Amino acid sequence: MKIAVLGGGHGSYAALADLTEQGHEVRLWRRDQEAAEQLRHEPVVTLCDERGERAVPVLPPATDVGEALRGADLVLVPAPAIAQADLAEAMAPHLADGQVVFLPPGTFGSYAMSEIVRRSGNTARVLWAETGTLPWLARKHGPATVNITMRAVHLPTGVYPADRSAEALEVIARAFPSVQPCGDALSGALMNAGPIIHPPLILMNAGPLEHFDAWDIHNEGTQPSIRAVTNALDLERIRVREALGYGAPHFPLRDHYENDRWMYGDAHQALVDSGDWREKIDLHSHRYMLEDTAMGLAFLGSVATWTGVDAPITHGLLGIAGAILGRDLSAGDRTLGALGLAGLDQEQLGELLAEGPR
Repeated sequence: MKIAVLGGGHGSYAALADLTEQGHEVRLWRRDQEAAEQLRHEPVVTLCDERGERAVPVLPPATDVGEALRGADLVLVPAPAIAQADLAEAMAPHLADGQVVFLPPGTFGSYAMSEIVRRSGNTARVLWAETGTLPWLARKHGPATVNITMRAVHLPTGVYPADRSAEALEVIARAFPSVQPCGDALSGALMNAGPIIHPPLILMNAGPLEHFDAWDIHNEGTQPSIRAVTNALDLERIRVREALGYGAPHFPLRDHYENDRWMYGDAHQALVDSGDWREKIDLHSHRYMLEDTAMGLAFLGSVATWTGVDAPITHGLLGIAGAILGRDLSAGDRTLGALGLAGLDQEQLGELLAEGPR
């Protein structure tokens, strides 16, 4: 299968190496063309995982996004949600009927990006899908070296428009057999683990994060009091899902710590043991704040308000994060209000998510 991978981060390089090794024709494109030069001159990614370290020959990166998208069956966008608007504008002239765009995870980008493409004048029947996490726990160890600590064993995925879910999931499953249906794009967005796990970990570890040169929020930063807040926050997410009529499995985050039923299976200790998440996190610039909190948690808060679900942990964390950033996060650009959807009732939104725009 032909796969386009858009982005230059941990997930994009994991995708390039892992999917190439599976036998797919994978073409990477990243906006920073200068950063892609090394891979263009020496198209090899060093992949490290449970099988050891090895060199994976890959296709040279595309010089423009149109080259990457041309003929692709699957378009994989593991880039942060803060990059989605720019990527959608770049993709818009090139997307074609039947292509599947997969956002792992999406922060409701399946709807937001599709609207940007539609407003550009491209009326191609593109399928958009998003899931709850990256298919890999991965970190780059150099410009062309990536370490995969764990691969996801469950990828609950929502599709927009939902009426074509079977078609989209069949394509995605060729690359990711662990994909499973979870309904429409809003259901997929409410599976996103980032806005649940990261805001409590960074905000309740703000002191050590700003004091020490490096801090592992998943090791010494994950203590019982923080876990209690994370569990309460996740229950708010699940109550929102239930208010919208979405059924189990909800993939509660506590399973990540307590058993092997979560999206990565029994992964927490492996994540800690890798040492890859001992890092410097700037609370004003890191994606855990700008993507998972200012966008993802704000999105959850807006859906909770829209459904009438009480979500004090969500709104409290947003208030603290807003104080750090110096702005009101309840009015962010990934809330239902900003997306123009807050005026719809549940039936109207359900119809839109099922059928797409008319």
